Amino acid sequence: MPQLDLTTFPPQVIWLAISFIVLYLLMAKLGLPRIGRALEARRTRIEGDLEKAQQMKAEAEAVIAAYERALAEARQQAQQTLKETADRLNAEAAERQRKLAERLAAETGAAERRIAQAKTDALANIREVAVEVARAAAARLVGGEVDAGAATAAVDAALRERS
Repeated sequence: MPQLDLTTFPPQVIWLAISFIVLYLLMAKLGLPRIGRALEARRTRIEGDLEKAQQMKAEAEAVIAAYERALAEARQQAQQTLKETADRLNAEAAERQRKLAERLAAETGAAERRIAQAKTDALANIREVAVEVARAAAARLVGGEVDAGAATAAVDAALRERS
């Protein structure tokens, strides 16, 4: 193997040193600064992305907080509207019930007046019917006609005793 030949060993070491120095200088002057710039650009981009993510997170939290406030306000508004509607409907129902009670009271009063009038008419007719029945019963008992005035006086006397 030519690498292990001792006569060619010193020039190989010299060329190795020269190659190493040239490669080291190329890497130090060209390669490593490019890698450093790439790493710095990547770090800057990552930091920018993190800052942007923080800003977006803060904006999202602000939007969520605004949404929750709006939702709470909407719920409160709905509760208020529901309460107002229930109060209005209760008031309308109470008004309808009051009007119905008034109408029923008026109808009940009118019915009581009609009943009282019918009772008065019936009592007046009873007196006349009683006079007629008394005349008919007396006519059968006596066998002749009874005077209408005498029958009326007898019925009036009987009604006065009852009252």
